[in-house]
Amino acid sequence: MATVRIGISGAAGRMGQRLIALGAADKELEIVAAIEAEGHPKLGLDAGEWSGIGNIALPITDDYGQKVDVVIDFSSPNGTNQLVSRCVERRTPLVFATTGTIDDQDRLLKEAATQIPILVSPSMSMTVNLAMKLCELAGRTLKDKDVDVEILERHHRFKADSPSGTALKFGKIIAAEMGQTVEQHGREGRIGERPRNEIGYHAVRVGDNPGEHTILFGLCGETLEISVKASNRDCYALGALAAAKFLHDKSPGLYAMADVLGL
Repeated sequence: MATVRIGISGAAGRMGQRLIALGAADKELEIVAAIEAEGHPKLGLDAGEWSGIGNIALPITDDYGQKVDVVIDFSSPNGTNQLVSRCVERRTPLVFATTGTIDDQDRLLKEAATQIPILVSPSMSMTVNLAMKLCELAGRTLKDKDVDVEILERHHRFKADSPSGTALKFGKIIAAEMGQTVEQHGREGRIGERPRNEIGYHAVRVGDNPGEHTILFGLCGETLEISVKASNRDCYALGALAAAKFLHDKSPGLYAMADVLGL
């Protein structure tokens, strides 16, 4: 397999640092661009030094140039429009892992995927994506069996969006199988009996938790729980790097982590 040249968007962030550290250690990859927003205070710093692996002669910059095979984006929705436009202009495949998209950015990604390959996933974790497949099967099997579905998620105190994009994706997958039409975010007070057509979401923000999701399928007399927990951010970084290897020689289109895993 030829070496895949990777650009990391959001290189100075927590995920960007792990992507650089783990990508630099992968013999099938070459980190050739570390990208941050114009005016970012870390511009000019060596990406390896900032990521804790020593100098790799790669400064953090606000553009990724022309020599990148795939861009991995773990940044902010504020820069999504510009990044997608650059990738389309330069015909660069994009692994899009930024959550909390705003305005018409989902539509923008779908339109861009007609010109370049784009992999979009709210979670790059391979076990999270396997759990999504299990929830799809559970929803299909338990449809019309009088089941209550609740989704609980925990993340670190710094996370900006709530509930997580991953939790919402779990709910979307289940609703497509079971037909729920209402999203209930938390509960308080005397709100009455739980209706059958809702999925409940509960978000917890504590410390440095890198991510936990538990999906409850509650029946009278028994409960099925599907849980997945990250012990550190490396699972997301390794999944994104695997996605980049998968995507670099693909035709234009919209891809998902299920494609990487062959699900």
